[in-house]
Amino acid sequence: MKYFFHLILLIISFATYSQVDKSYKPGNTSNIEGFASPNEMINIQPLLDALHPGDVLKLKAGFYYGPGHIKTPNVTIDGQGHATISGRNNKTVLYVEADGVTIKNMHIIESGDSPDQIDCGIKLTKIKDFKIINNRIENTLFGIDVFWSNKGLIKHNDITSIAGKPKGLKGDAIRLWYSKNVLVQENHWHEVRDMVVWYSSENQFIGNYGKNNRYSIHFMYSHKNQVSHNHFSTSSVGVFLMYSEETIMNNNLIEGTQGVTGMCLGMKETSSNQIIDNKFLYSARGVYIDVSPFVPWKTNTYSGNEIAFCNTAIEFLKDQEGNVFTENMFHDNLTQVFIQGGGTANRNKWIGNYWGDYAGYDKDDDNVGDFPYKIYEYHAKLWRFKKDIKYFYGTPILSILDYLEKLAPFSKPQFILRDNKPVFNLQRMKERRKFK
Repeated sequence: MKYFFHLILLIISFATYSQVDKSYKPGNTSNIEGFASPNEMINIQPLLDALHPGDVLKLKAGFYYGPGHIKTPNVTIDGQGHATISGRNNKTVLYVEADGVTIKNMHIIESGDSPDQIDCGIKLTKIKDFKIINNRIENTLFGIDVFWSNKGLIKHNDITSIAGKPKGLKGDAIRLWYSKNVLVQENHWHEVRDMVVWYSSENQFIGNYGKNNRYSIHFMYSHKNQVSHNHFSTSSVGVFLMYSEETIMNNNLIEGTQGVTGMCLGMKETSSNQIIDNKFLYSARGVYIDVSPFVPWKTNTYSGNEIAFCNTAIEFLKDQEGNVFTENMFHDNLTQVFIQGGGTANRNKWIGNYWGDYAGYDKDDDNVGDFPYKIYEYHAKLWRFKKDIKYFYGTPILSILDYLEKLAPFSKPQFILRDNKPVFNLQRMKERRKFK
Protein backbone atom coordinates (compact mmCIF):
# COMPACT_ATOMS: atom_id res chain seq x y z
CA MET A 1 0.00 0.00 0.00
CA LYS A 2 2.90 2.38 0.83
CA TYR A 3 4.39 1.89 -2.66
CA PHE A 4 0.98 2.45 -4.23
CA PHE A 5 0.72 5.93 -2.66
CA HIS A 6 4.28 6.74 -3.77
CA LEU A 7 3.33 5.81 -7.33
CA ILE A 8 0.24 8.03 -7.20
CA LEU A 9 2.33 10.99 -5.92
CA LEU A 10 4.90 10.46 -8.67
CA ILE A 11 2.21 10.50 -11.36
CA ILE A 12 0.67 13.72 -9.92
CA SER A 13 4.09 15.40 -9.70
CA PHE A 14 4.91 14.54 -13.30
CA ALA A 15 1.60 16.03 -14.47
CA THR A 16 2.04 19.15 -12.35
CA TYR A 17 5.57 20.01 -13.53
CA SER A 18 5.14 19.18 -17.22
CA GLN A 19 6.21 22.12 -19.35
CA VAL A 20 3.57 21.84 -22.11
CA ASP A 21 -0.01 20.72 -21.82
CA LYS A 22 -0.14 17.38 -23.70
CA SER A 23 -3.68 18.09 -24.94
CA TYR A 24 -2.50 20.87 -27.25
CA LYS A 25 -2.39 20.50 -30.99
CA PRO A 26 -0.71 22.89 -33.48
CA GLY A 27 -3.01 25.82 -34.09
CA ASN A 28 -5.13 25.15 -30.98
CA THR A 29 -4.14 28.37 -29.25
CA SER A 30 -6.36 28.00 -26.19
CA ASN A 31 -4.57 24.97 -24.74
CA ILE A 32 -0.87 25.88 -24.83
CA GLU A 33 0.34 26.65 -21.34
CA GLY A 34 3.66 26.61 -19.56
CA PHE A 35 3.98 26.14 -15.82
CA ALA A 36 6.79 26.95 -13.42
CA SER A 37 6.82 26.16 -9.73
CA PRO A 38 7.65 29.03 -7.33
CA ASN A 39 10.35 26.76 -5.93
CA GLU A 40 12.18 26.13 -9.19
CA MET A 41 13.00 27.73 -12.53
CA ILE A 42 11.93 26.09 -15.79
CA ASN A 43 13.86 26.38 -19.03
CA ILE A 44 11.80 28.53 -21.42
CA GLN A 45 13.43 27.16 -24.58
CA PRO A 46 11.53 23.81 -24.85
CA LEU A 47 8.28 25.75 -24.64
CA LEU A 48 9.39 28.06 -27.43
CA ASP A 49 10.63 25.18 -29.58
CA ALA A 50 7.23 23.49 -29.38
CA LEU A 51 5.40 26.43 -30.95
CA HIS A 52 3.89 26.46 -34.43
CA PRO A 53 2.79 29.54 -36.44
CA GLY A 54 -0.36 30.99 -34.96
CA ASP A 55 0.16 29.54 -31.48
CA VAL A 56 -0.27 31.46 -28.23
CA LEU A 57 1.95 30.39 -25.34
CA LYS A 58 0.30 31.37 -22.05
CA LEU A 59 2.75 31.09 -19.19
CA LYS A 60 1.34 30.30 -15.79
CA ALA A 61 2.60 31.99 -12.64
CA GLY A 62 6.18 31.15 -11.82
CA PHE A 63 9.82 31.50 -12.80
CA TYR A 64 11.43 30.62 -16.11
CA TYR A 65 14.96 31.03 -17.36
CA GLY A 66 16.59 31.91 -20.65
CA PRO A 67 18.24 32.79 -22.88
CA GLY A 68 15.24 31.99 -25.03
CA HIS A 69 15.19 32.10 -28.85
CA ILE A 70 11.91 32.64 -30.68
CA LYS A 71 12.30 31.40 -34.26
CA THR A 72 8.69 30.56 -35.10
CA PRO A 73 6.77 33.33 -36.91
CA ASN A 74 3.39 34.69 -35.89
CA VAL A 75 3.35 33.47 -32.29
CA THR A 76 2.40 35.17 -29.03
CA ILE A 77 4.18 34.77 -25.69
CA ASP A 78 1.82 35.91 -22.93
CA GLY A 79 3.06 36.08 -19.33
CA GLN A 80 -0.49 36.89 -18.17
CA GLY A 81 0.98 39.42 -15.75
CA HIS A 82 2.54 36.91 -13.37
CA ALA A 83 5.33 35.03 -15.20
CA THR A 84 8.98 35.98 -14.76
CA ILE A 85 11.79 35.10 -17.18
CA SER A 86 15.37 35.54 -15.96
CA GLY A 87 18.48 35.57 -18.07
CA ARG A 88 20.39 34.49 -14.97
CA ASN A 89 22.86 37.31 -15.67
CA ASN A 90 23.91 35.68 -18.92
CA LYS A 91 23.49 37.27 -22.37
CA THR A 92 20.07 38.47 -23.60
CA VAL A 93 16.93 37.11 -21.97
CA LEU A 94 14.75 36.74 -25.11
CA TYR A 95 15.91 36.76 -28.75
CA VAL A 96 13.25 37.30 -31.42
CA GLU A 97 14.27 36.09 -34.88
CA ALA A 98 10.92 35.64 -36.61
CA ASP A 99 8.26 37.95 -38.04
CA GLY A 100 4.93 38.63 -36.40
CA VAL A 101 5.97 37.82 -32.82
CA THR A 102 4.12 39.33 -29.83
CA ILE A 103 5.59 39.39 -26.32
CA LYS A 104 3.26 40.72 -23.66
CA ASN A 105 2.51 40.83 -19.94
CA MET A 106 5.97 39.53 -18.99
CA HIS A 107 8.38 40.29 -16.17
CA ILE A 108 11.86 40.10 -17.73
CA ILE A 109 14.96 40.34 -15.53
CA GLU A 110 18.69 39.73 -15.17
CA SER A 111 20.39 39.94 -18.54
CA GLY A 112 24.15 39.76 -18.94
CA ASP A 113 26.36 42.79 -18.42
CA SER A 114 28.22 43.15 -21.74
CA PRO A 115 27.82 46.48 -23.56
CA ASP A 116 29.70 45.03 -26.56
CA GLN A 117 27.15 42.24 -26.96
CA ILE A 118 24.28 44.60 -26.12
CA ASP A 119 22.91 42.23 -23.49
CA CYS A 120 19.28 43.16 -22.99
CA GLY A 121 15.82 42.05 -22.00
CA ILE A 122 14.45 41.60 -25.54
CA LYS A 123 16.47 41.64 -28.77
CA LEU A 124 14.70 41.85 -32.14
CA THR A 125 16.88 41.14 -35.18
CA LYS A 126 15.94 41.62 -38.85
CA ILE A 127 12.21 41.06 -38.40
CA LYS A 128 8.95 42.90 -39.01
CA ASP A 129 5.44 43.16 -37.58
CA PHE A 130 6.42 42.70 -33.95
CA LYS A 131 4.62 43.78 -30.78
CA ILE A 132 6.20 44.28 -27.35
CA ILE A 133 3.35 45.19 -24.98
CA ASN A 134 2.86 45.67 -21.26
CA ASN A 135 6.12 44.15 -20.02
CA ARG A 136 8.21 45.07 -17.01
CA ILE A 137 11.91 44.89 -17.89
CA GLU A 138 14.29 45.49 -15.03
CA ASN A 139 17.84 44.74 -13.96
CA THR A 140 18.84 44.18 -17.58
CA LEU A 141 21.70 46.17 -19.13
CA PHE A 142 19.69 47.31 -22.16
CA GLY A 143 15.93 47.06 -22.27
CA ILE A 144 14.73 46.47 -25.86
CA ASP A 145 17.13 46.34 -28.81
CA VAL A 146 15.49 46.78 -32.24
CA PHE A 147 18.05 45.95 -34.93
CA TRP A 148 17.19 46.24 -38.66
CA SER A 149 13.54 45.61 -37.81
CA ASN A 150 10.45 47.37 -39.17
CA LYS A 151 6.73 47.83 -38.56
CA GLY A 152 6.58 47.28 -34.84
CA LEU A 153 4.75 48.39 -31.72
CA ILE A 154 6.45 48.95 -28.35
CA LYS A 155 3.75 49.96 -25.88
CA HIS A 156 3.09 50.16 -22.13
CA ASN A 157 6.48 48.79 -21.06
CA ASP A 158 8.29 49.78 -17.86
CA ILE A 159 12.06 49.68 -18.40
CA THR A 160 15.03 50.24 -16.12
CA SER A 161 18.68 49.16 -16.26
CA ILE A 162 20.96 47.27 -13.87
CA ALA A 163 20.67 48.82 -10.42
CA GLY A 164 23.73 50.25 -8.74
CA LYS A 165 25.65 51.11 -11.91
CA PRO A 166 26.76 54.69 -12.62
CA LYS A 167 24.46 56.25 -15.19
CA GLY A 168 27.13 56.34 -17.89
CA LEU A 169 27.68 52.58 -17.56
CA LYS A 170 24.04 51.61 -17.71
CA GLY A 171 22.44 50.54 -20.97
CA ASP A 172 19.73 52.17 -23.07
CA ALA A 173 16.03 51.66 -22.41
CA ILE A 174 15.16 51.19 -26.09
CA ARG A 175 17.64 51.13 -28.95
CA LEU A 176 16.45 51.56 -32.53
CA TRP A 177 19.16 50.81 -35.10
CA TYR A 178 18.40 50.96 -38.86
CA SER A 179 14.70 50.44 -38.10
CA LYS A 180 11.59 52.05 -39.61
CA ASN A 181 7.89 52.45 -38.89
CA VAL A 182 8.06 51.59 -35.22
CA LEU A 183 5.50 53.10 -32.83
CA VAL A 184 6.94 53.63 -29.34
CA GLN A 185 3.95 54.57 -27.21
CA GLU A 186 3.16 55.16 -23.53
CA ASN A 187 6.27 53.48 -22.14
CA HIS A 188 8.08 54.46 -18.96
CA TRP A 189 11.88 54.38 -18.92
CA HIS A 190 13.81 55.46 -15.86
CA GLU A 191 17.24 55.07 -14.27
CA VAL A 192 18.76 54.12 -17.64
CA ARG A 193 21.53 55.68 -19.69
CA ASP A 194 19.76 56.82 -22.87
CA MET A 195 16.99 56.00 -25.29
CA VAL A 196 18.62 56.05 -28.74
CA VAL A 197 17.36 56.25 -32.32
CA TRP A 198 20.23 55.85 -34.78
CA TYR A 199 19.94 55.53 -38.57
CA SER A 200 16.20 54.99 -38.04
CA SER A 201 13.53 56.98 -39.87
CA GLU A 202 9.76 57.38 -39.97
CA ASN A 203 9.16 56.25 -36.40
CA GLN A 204 6.76 57.69 -33.82
CA PHE A 205 7.38 58.35 -30.12
CA ILE A 206 4.09 59.23 -28.47
CA GLY A 207 2.99 59.62 -24.86
CA ASN A 208 6.11 58.19 -23.20
CA TYR A 209 7.49 59.16 -19.80
CA GLY A 210 11.20 59.25 -19.03
CA LYS A 211 12.80 60.18 -15.71
CA ASN A 212 16.31 60.28 -14.21
CA ASN A 213 18.15 59.30 -17.38
CA ARG A 214 21.02 60.85 -19.33
CA TYR A 215 19.41 61.41 -22.77
CA SER A 216 15.64 60.92 -22.77
CA ILE A 217 15.81 60.41 -26.56
CA HIS A 218 18.97 60.77 -28.65
CA PHE A 219 18.49 60.84 -32.44
CA MET A 220 21.42 60.49 -34.83
CA TYR A 221 21.18 60.28 -38.64
CA SER A 222 17.47 59.61 -38.19
CA HIS A 223 14.97 61.50 -40.36
CA LYS A 224 11.23 62.08 -40.52
CA ASN A 225 10.46 60.97 -36.97
CA GLN A 226 7.62 62.27 -34.80
CA VAL A 227 7.97 63.06 -31.08
CA SER A 228 4.63 63.97 -29.52
CA HIS A 229 2.98 64.27 -26.08
CA ASN A 230 5.94 62.86 -24.14
CA HIS A 231 7.00 63.91 -20.63
CA PHE A 232 10.70 63.84 -19.80
CA SER A 233 12.03 65.05 -16.46
CA THR A 234 15.26 65.28 -14.45
CA SER A 235 17.52 63.94 -17.18
CA SER A 236 20.72 65.56 -18.43
CA VAL A 237 19.22 66.09 -21.90
CA GLY A 238 15.62 65.86 -23.00
CA VAL A 239 15.65 65.36 -26.78
CA PHE A 240 18.81 65.63 -28.88
CA LEU A 241 18.59 65.88 -32.66
CA MET A 242 21.97 65.12 -34.21
CA TYR A 243 22.37 65.09 -38.01
CA SER A 244 18.64 64.30 -38.18
CA GLU A 245 16.18 66.14 -40.42
CA GLU A 246 12.44 66.66 -40.82
CA THR A 247 11.53 65.84 -37.23
CA ILE A 248 8.11 66.90 -35.98
CA MET A 249 8.30 67.54 -32.25
CA ASN A 250 5.08 68.78 -30.66
CA ASN A 251 3.21 68.98 -27.35
CA ASN A 252 6.01 67.57 -25.21
CA LEU A 253 6.82 68.58 -21.63
CA ILE A 254 10.53 68.53 -20.80
CA GLU A 255 11.64 69.79 -17.41
CA GLY A 256 14.42 69.70 -14.85
CA THR A 257 17.39 69.15 -17.20
CA GLN A 258 20.24 70.52 -15.15
CA GLY A 259 24.02 70.34 -14.94
CA VAL A 260 26.79 71.45 -17.29
CA THR A 261 25.17 69.77 -20.29
CA GLY A 262 21.58 70.35 -19.20
CA MET A 263 19.19 71.15 -22.06
CA CYS A 264 15.59 70.36 -22.91
CA LEU A 265 16.28 70.25 -26.64
CA GLY A 266 19.66 70.01 -28.36
CA MET A 267 20.07 70.73 -32.08
CA LYS A 268 23.32 69.57 -33.68
CA GLU A 269 23.73 70.17 -37.45
CA THR A 270 20.08 69.37 -38.07
CA SER A 271 17.69 70.99 -40.56
CA SER A 272 14.03 71.18 -41.64
CA ASN A 273 12.57 70.43 -38.20
CA GLN A 274 9.30 71.65 -36.69
CA ILE A 275 9.38 72.30 -32.94
CA ILE A 276 5.80 73.20 -32.02
CA ASP A 277 3.76 73.72 -28.82
CA ASN A 278 6.26 72.20 -26.40
CA LYS A 279 7.01 73.21 -22.81
CA PHE A 280 10.66 73.50 -21.75
CA LEU A 281 10.79 74.34 -18.06
CA TYR A 282 13.10 74.61 -15.02
CA SER A 283 16.28 73.71 -16.90
CA ALA A 284 19.80 74.92 -17.54
CA ARG A 285 18.92 75.58 -21.20
CA GLY A 286 15.65 75.48 -23.03
CA VAL A 287 17.07 75.00 -26.53
CA TYR A 288 20.74 74.61 -27.46
CA ILE A 289 21.53 75.29 -31.14
CA ASP A 290 24.81 74.06 -32.63
CA VAL A 291 25.15 74.87 -36.37
CA SER A 292 21.44 74.29 -36.98
CA PRO A 293 20.05 74.38 -39.52
CA PHE A 294 23.12 72.83 -41.10
CA VAL A 295 21.78 73.94 -44.51
CA PRO A 296 20.68 77.57 -44.03
CA TRP A 297 17.73 77.41 -46.43
CA LYS A 298 16.32 74.27 -44.75
CA THR A 299 14.60 76.23 -42.00
CA ASN A 300 14.05 75.03 -38.45
CA THR A 301 10.73 76.36 -37.15
CA TYR A 302 10.00 76.99 -33.45
CA SER A 303 6.38 77.97 -32.84
CA GLY A 304 4.12 78.08 -29.80
CA ASN A 305 6.73 76.78 -27.37
CA GLU A 306 6.80 77.92 -23.75
CA ILE A 307 10.34 78.24 -22.40
CA ALA A 308 10.36 79.35 -18.80
CA PHE A 309 12.31 79.23 -15.53
CA CYS A 310 15.55 78.34 -17.33
CA ASN A 311 19.03 79.74 -16.91
CA THR A 312 19.05 80.41 -20.66
CA ALA A 313 16.01 80.06 -22.90
CA ILE A 314 17.85 79.84 -26.26
CA GLU A 315 21.60 79.32 -26.49
CA PHE A 316 23.48 79.43 -29.78
CA LEU A 317 26.95 77.99 -30.17
CA LYS A 318 27.76 80.72 -32.70
CA ASP A 319 26.26 83.45 -34.84
CA GLN A 320 23.68 81.36 -36.67
CA GLU A 321 21.01 81.89 -39.33
CA GLY A 322 18.09 79.92 -40.72
CA ASN A 323 15.80 79.55 -37.68
CA VAL A 324 12.31 81.02 -37.39
CA PHE A 325 10.84 81.76 -33.94
CA THR A 326 7.13 82.64 -33.95
CA GLU A 327 4.57 82.91 -31.15
CA ASN A 328 6.84 81.40 -28.52
CA MET A 329 6.56 82.34 -24.85
CA PHE A 330 9.82 83.32 -23.13
CA HIS A 331 9.38 84.26 -19.48
CA ASP A 332 11.06 83.99 -16.08
CA ASN A 333 14.41 83.04 -17.60
CA LEU A 334 17.67 84.51 -16.31
CA THR A 335 18.83 85.04 -19.90
CA GLN A 336 16.53 84.93 -22.89
CA VAL A 337 19.07 84.46 -25.70
CA PHE A 338 22.83 83.89 -25.47
CA ILE A 339 25.46 83.34 -28.17
CA GLN A 340 28.52 81.48 -26.90
CA GLY A 341 30.90 82.68 -29.58
CA GLY A 342 29.60 86.22 -29.60
CA GLY A 343 27.77 87.96 -32.41
CA THR A 344 24.06 88.30 -33.01
CA ALA A 345 21.00 86.06 -33.21
CA ASN A 346 19.22 88.57 -35.43
CA ARG A 347 20.02 86.70 -38.64
CA ASN A 348 17.19 84.40 -37.54
CA LYS A 349 13.55 85.53 -37.70
CA TRP A 350 11.84 86.54 -34.44
CA ILE A 351 8.15 87.29 -35.03
CA GLY A 352 5.33 87.74 -32.54
CA ASN A 353 6.88 86.11 -29.48
CA TYR A 354 6.05 86.87 -25.86
CA TRP A 355 8.99 88.18 -23.82
CA GLY A 356 8.52 88.34 -20.07
CA ASP A 357 10.96 91.24 -19.74
CA TYR A 358 9.36 93.41 -22.44
CA ALA A 359 9.13 96.94 -21.05
CA GLY A 360 6.71 98.40 -23.58
CA TYR A 361 2.97 99.02 -23.70
CA ASP A 362 -0.06 98.32 -25.90
CA LYS A 363 -2.16 101.44 -26.40
CA ASP A 364 -4.47 100.03 -29.07
CA ASP A 365 -5.08 96.80 -27.10
CA ASP A 366 -4.29 94.51 -30.03
CA ASN A 367 -1.91 92.47 -27.81
CA VAL A 368 1.08 93.57 -29.89
CA GLY A 369 3.65 95.83 -28.25
CA ASP A 370 3.74 99.34 -29.67
CA PHE A 371 7.50 99.24 -30.24
CA PRO A 372 9.94 96.39 -30.93
CA TYR A 373 11.48 94.17 -28.31
CA LYS A 374 15.27 94.30 -28.40
CA ILE A 375 17.95 92.38 -26.56
CA TYR A 376 21.38 93.86 -25.88
CA GLU A 377 24.07 91.96 -24.06
CA TYR A 378 25.63 93.82 -21.13
CA HIS A 379 27.05 91.92 -18.17
CA ALA A 380 27.19 88.61 -20.07
CA LYS A 381 30.21 89.97 -21.95
CA LEU A 382 32.20 89.74 -18.72
CA TRP A 383 32.32 85.94 -18.57
CA ARG A 384 33.47 85.68 -22.15
CA PHE A 385 36.83 86.88 -20.82
CA LYS A 386 36.73 85.25 -17.39
CA LYS A 387 34.40 82.28 -17.00
CA ASP A 388 34.67 82.26 -13.19
CA ILE A 389 32.47 85.35 -13.12
CA LYS A 390 29.55 83.17 -14.17
CA TYR A 391 29.56 81.87 -10.60
CA PHE A 392 27.66 85.07 -9.76
CA TYR A 393 25.08 84.42 -12.51
CA GLY A 394 21.64 85.57 -11.36
CA THR A 395 22.91 87.25 -8.18
CA PRO A 396 21.86 90.76 -7.14
CA ILE A 397 25.31 92.17 -7.84
CA LEU A 398 25.16 91.24 -11.53
CA SER A 399 21.57 92.45 -11.77
CA ILE A 400 22.67 95.83 -10.40
CA LEU A 401 25.63 95.90 -12.78
CA ASP A 402 23.33 95.10 -15.70
CA TYR A 403 20.97 97.92 -14.66
CA LEU A 404 23.81 100.42 -14.35
CA GLU A 405 25.15 99.39 -17.76
CA LYS A 406 21.77 100.12 -19.30
CA LEU A 407 21.60 103.53 -17.61
CA ALA A 408 25.12 104.61 -18.50
CA PRO A 409 27.05 102.04 -20.58
CA PHE A 410 30.79 102.12 -19.99
CA SER A 411 31.27 99.69 -22.91
CA LYS A 412 29.35 99.18 -26.12
CA PRO A 413 26.63 96.55 -25.60
CA GLN A 414 26.28 93.70 -28.06
CA PHE A 415 23.03 93.76 -30.06
CA ILE A 416 21.40 90.29 -29.98
CA LEU A 417 17.99 90.42 -31.65
CA ARG A 418 14.85 92.38 -32.46
CA ASP A 419 11.24 91.18 -32.43
CA ASN A 420 9.17 93.82 -34.22
CA LYS A 421 5.80 92.45 -33.06
CA PRO A 422 6.22 91.29 -29.45
CA VAL A 423 3.12 89.90 -27.78
CA PHE A 424 2.03 92.05 -24.84
CA ASN A 425 -0.22 89.80 -22.71
CA LEU A 426 0.77 86.18 -22.11
CA GLN A 427 -2.63 84.96 -20.93
CA ARG A 428 -4.41 86.32 -23.98
CA MET A 429 -1.83 84.65 -26.19
CA LYS A 430 -2.34 81.28 -24.48
CA GLU A 431 -6.10 81.54 -24.77
CA ARG A 432 -5.89 82.38 -28.45
CA ARG A 433 -3.57 79.49 -29.24
CA LYS A 434 -5.71 77.07 -27.26
CA PHE A 435 -8.64 77.55 -29.65
CA LYS A 436 -6.57 78.06 -32.79
